[in-house]
Amino acid sequence: MATSPSADHLVGILRDTVVALVRRDGPDLSARQLGVFLTCYLQDGAHTVRGLAADLNVSKPAITRALDRLGELDLARRKVDPMDRRSVLVQRTLKGTAFLRDLRGIMSEAANTAKKSGSSESSAASRKVANG
Repeated sequence: MATSPSADHLVGILRDTVVALVRRDGPDLSARQLGVFLTCYLQDGAHTVRGLAADLNVSKPAITRALDRLGELDLARRKVDPMDRRSVLVQRTLKGTAFLRDLRGIMSEAANTAKKSGSSESSAASRKVANG
């Protein structure tokens, strides 16, 4: 199955972003933890363990483990819902907001790098075709 140049471009941005996150000082997140984190920070509304499990199509214990790690890193916090004490709400934190800001910067840099290398590869390919 052939991939489109835009799909390859996006995968390159993802790779560069993940590599930058791994190389940074401090802990890095698993794919599941990052998925839970991004869902909480990019989707509006109150998030619950049950809702996150449904959104991500994973078990509630998997969400709980991811939230345990995010809580250890102070990227998210759990709080019992005062309206329904059976439910647990997931809250954003200042450190999590800063992490998201950093992640956006890393992704922008990766996109710019990919764009530059893509345009230089494109011009090199154009020169090669023009020169025969």
